[in-house]
Amino acid sequence: MSETESTDGTEEVVVVGAGPTGLWLAAELRLQGVPVTVLEARTERDAHSKALTLHPRTLEILGMRGLADTFLSEGMQVPTGHFGSLESRMDFRVLDTPYPFTLFLPQARTEALLEEHARSRGARILRGHRVTGLEQGPEAVRIEAEGPEGPYVLRARHVVGCDGTRSVVRRAAGIDFPGTDATVWGWLGDVVLERPPVLPLSASGPHGGLMAVPMPGGVTRFVGHVPEDRCAGHPGELTLEEVRERTRRLVGDDFGMRDPRWLSRFGNATRQAAAYREGRVLLAGDAAHMHFPVGGVGLNVGFQDATNLGWKLAATVLGTAPGGLLDTYHAERHPVGAALLASTRAQTALMTGYSPEGQALRGVLSELIDTVPEFSRALAERLAALDVRHPPAGPAAHPLTGTRAPDLAFTDGTRLFSLLRDGRHLLLELDGHRGTDAVPAGRPLPHGTRRHTVRPMAAGARWSEVRRVLIRPDGHVA
Repeated sequence: MSETESTDGTEEVVVVGAGPTGLWLAAELRLQGVPVTVLEARTERDAHSKALTLHPRTLEILGMRGLADTFLSEGMQVPTGHFGSLESRMDFRVLDTPYPFTLFLPQARTEALLEEHARSRGARILRGHRVTGLEQGPEAVRIEAEGPEGPYVLRARHVVGCDGTRSVVRRAAGIDFPGTDATVWGWLGDVVLERPPVLPLSASGPHGGLMAVPMPGGVTRFVGHVPEDRCAGHPGELTLEEVRERTRRLVGDDFGMRDPRWLSRFGNATRQAAAYREGRVLLAGDAAHMHFPVGGVGLNVGFQDATNLGWKLAATVLGTAPGGLLDTYHAERHPVGAALLASTRAQTALMTGYSPEGQALRGVLSELIDTVPEFSRALAERLAALDVRHPPAGPAAHPLTGTRAPDLAFTDGTRLFSLLRDGRHLLLELDGHRGTDAVPAGRPLPHGTRRHTVRPMAAGARWSEVRRVLIRPDGHVA
């Protein structure tokens, strides 16, 4: 892709926040040849890992860019997952994906790999640069920031806030963040153990719930919740003695906890940005949605926000986008965020169902997961984000429009995901098929679309009769 150059000193895109969402968005913009600067307030990467899990759809996206093997080589594959900490676990191995598992990989390492990737693409990442405000103009956004050498101002054609739930970008752009305040609190402790149990360890019942997993460096993470932490106000700073007492209460032993590396509380405050775009300002990740961190989906949804936005914003900057393309970012991702909030609220209710009625509900749903494969698979597909379908443009759209394209295998030895590594639209002409066209005849193709004529190997029923199909850079059917 050719570079686009500014002639007046204005940045093309400034991304605020160098977490997973901001770093991946920067890399996606660079893949399309768009200059990008990332401003990060922290001088160093956070050593504490809030997130630990990469879900199948995130791994598929990494696979589309040729990066999946790098992450797989550093993480641990977990073939099952939980919904609301129910005793019965969903089996990801039944899912139609090359990655039928979640990947256990601490966020600190995920961020390191993503930063390395973004820098290798040519992204400019500035640490110790804190954005304090911004103001939109007709041609650019004026950004106020503070860096190591003091306050300064820069201009950008577009600004993307990937700066977390307390987003300065969101507030400065005047975007509402409606929702509910916290009424339930969980707790987290990264500690050293004198007598480590067999891990992972989990327990759930009327007295609360607990999960323990191994972390790098000989540390064990305990995450839990108890009935007394159902309260509107913050319960106060977490202490090691609290973690010990609650662990003993729930599993009968504190395993000789000592040397806490990180103690923290988190609440179920649930909010979503009213708009993911306001003029030249956009939001992604936690800046656009916040929720109780159940199911380990937050990092993944932000990552997927960035994948949806990257190619659309790049086409807008490069002048190749059709009218209204950038507006489809909100239209497609806001419903996904709303579904995320509904799911996490439902799981929070299950996790904190301490009453006899709540425990009975947990038992019924656990039994359904064990005995109704379709139910278990539907939950797994939702958690894995394999069920996301963007709304088609009209009622006459082909049934595949908006769906996620699977990693189809072709007789020439290629697979679909490998054909998407350059981030371009891909027109697949499936040789030998006499079925329907997912691409209407005479429809103009997006700028830079690459054609590929192949003969597919065995495909699912929905794909077996397709003759021509246009795949977007994010892997969804256009």
